[in-house]
Amino acid sequence: MAALQTPDFWVAVGFLIFVAMVIKPAWKAISSGLDTRAEKIKASLDEAASLREEVQSLLADYQRRQRDATREVDEMLANAQAEAERTANEAAESLANSLKRREQLALDKIAQAEADAMLAVRNTAIDVAVSATQRILTEQLDATAATQLIDSAIAEIPAKLH
Repeated sequence: MAALQTPDFWVAVGFLIFVAMVIKPAWKAISSGLDTRAEKIKASLDEAASLREEVQSLLADYQRRQRDATREVDEMLANAQAEAERTANEAAESLANSLKRREQLALDKIAQAEADAMLAVRNTAIDVAVSATQRILTEQLDATAATQLIDSAIAEIPAKLH
């Protein structure tokens, strides 16, 4: 019991009491601070997770929009190419039809020119034959033979008209 009488003992007991009194509130303060910090960290992690999900959702949406836009551009290009091919085919067909019409027109003009030439040759041949006949008749036909030919021609007219 002599140890209870020493000042060192009582300083140690006082120190232990002091430490016991300080540790409990300090422990509560430290643990509540740590709990608060843990809650803040958990809230930050939850917010980060929700932001990550939102960003992934936005990324998926933009990727879908990009695929849709790419598909739409591909369709537009395919439609434009098909339209260009159709227009080229129509132009080629129109050109072919135009060439056929011009060829037919040229053939018609050639046929008309041939017909005109044949008519001109026939008219010339008739004129030459008439003038040759007239010359032969005037040179070789006397007045009595001419009168006889005229009379026979007049007699044949009613038979040829009916």
